[in-house]
Amino acid sequence: MPVDDFQPVMGLEVHAQLLTQTKIFCGCSTSFGAAPNAHTCPVCLGMPGVLPVLNGKVVEYAVRAGLALGCTVNAQSEWSRKNYFYPDLPKGYQVTQFDRPICEHGQLTVDGPWGEKAVRVRRIHMEEDAGKSVHDGSAARSLVDLNRAGTPLLEIVSEPDLRSADEVVAYLKALRDILVYLGINDGNLEEGSFRCDANVSVMRKGSAEYGARVELKNINSFRFIKQAIEYEVARQVELVESGGKVVQETRLFDPARNETRPMRSKEEAHDYRYFPEPDLQPLQLRAGLVEEVAACLPELPRQKLQRFQSQYGLPAYDAGLLTADRALADLFEAVAARAKDARKVSNWFLGELSRLLNETGEPLSGLRFGPAQFAELLGAVDAGTLSNNAAKAVFEEMFRTGKAPADIIREKGLGQVSDEGTVEAVVDQVLAAAATELEAYRAGKQQVFGFLVGQCMKAMKGKGNPQLVNAVLKRKLGA
Repeated sequence: MPVDDFQPVMGLEVHAQLLTQTKIFCGCSTSFGAAPNAHTCPVCLGMPGVLPVLNGKVVEYAVRAGLALGCTVNAQSEWSRKNYFYPDLPKGYQVTQFDRPICEHGQLTVDGPWGEKAVRVRRIHMEEDAGKSVHDGSAARSLVDLNRAGTPLLEIVSEPDLRSADEVVAYLKALRDILVYLGINDGNLEEGSFRCDANVSVMRKGSAEYGARVELKNINSFRFIKQAIEYEVARQVELVESGGKVVQETRLFDPARNETRPMRSKEEAHDYRYFPEPDLQPLQLRAGLVEEVAACLPELPRQKLQRFQSQYGLPAYDAGLLTADRALADLFEAVAARAKDARKVSNWFLGELSRLLNETGEPLSGLRFGPAQFAELLGAVDAGTLSNNAAKAVFEEMFRTGKAPADIIREKGLGQVSDEGTVEAVVDQVLAAAATELEAYRAGKQQVFGFLVGQCMKAMKGKGNPQLVNAVLKRKLGA
């Protein structure tokens, strides 16, 4: 049987590093890129006799994520110890939540060629991150950096509702966008602050029984996630069809070879010997916290995308690009509120602004002008005082220097000539010098009209209002 005769089944465990300034149980910094082991203390190193103190911001961020994903937020949850031994886990256990997580039973709707798909979220729980092992092959040694140990994480676990690699990628992108919109995660896959473990299995179509699942661990790009799942599905189908049996295990993806490789046998919950964390009381949310967080939730990406389509008349693709980044969407709305045509604003955002941001590598936060200046520039085009091409030159200068549009137009002499008397005088001069062309035009050669327009624009050094030049020329020619 080919792969098409099987149904892939995927469930995801996403680990999202929270944007707190300090770790979950101590005051060490969570900033990325410090010297190895610089952000450590006796608490996150697991020294004897120390006690954890919970970072309240982590709880608030967990509630924020739970509400955004439609979860039930549990007023009381419980901390557990997950016991395992690895060089980058200094305590020999991880403080997490097992039986009683803070959030449960949510849902995330994703869009694609399949239409809308509701993916159930089984649970969201808080936990601390482990450190990082650095493998130095040339020296045949491994080093441990514990800066990341104790960094607060949310683990967001989906039900096995995903049925293709494309659905997985769509879910992950939608989830990342929500967490970034909420301001609780930076969505950076390369630095590991948003990472995914995918549980993959296959079953014959028509079957109701899931196959043995394989866990694909810590893949750091959407492209690699798609490739890894497609490879793993094909591998499992081939194995089943040849009479073999899928082994429940954890595998790593090798992007250079585009294949997955065994890492270790897959553990079950009992292998970790979970038990309640004795150093932390069960977590009781203070009265009113959930309501306070709910009142401060921003409009989420999917709702914003739908509103941009209905309110501004934008195509779904354009609205999707504008709403993918909350700051970009906010800037667009601030400019659109001051401009006549939101579609034109969108074209400038997705055209010139995107081009300059990509070329320079500058973040949107570094923009040197505000929405009022942006709208002023577009207003000059609408008023006919600036041609579209000249406006692009003005915009680039605004982007690089932050100067006001009016100052740039004046300094560079880019103002468009829209005075009808001035345009009429130039047209008269051009026609007086173009007797041969006039004769050809009157003989039926309509293409001469374009030549005459070009001569007028040349005489005005490109500053003539094209619509006005065309109108005056047609009137003079009796067209």
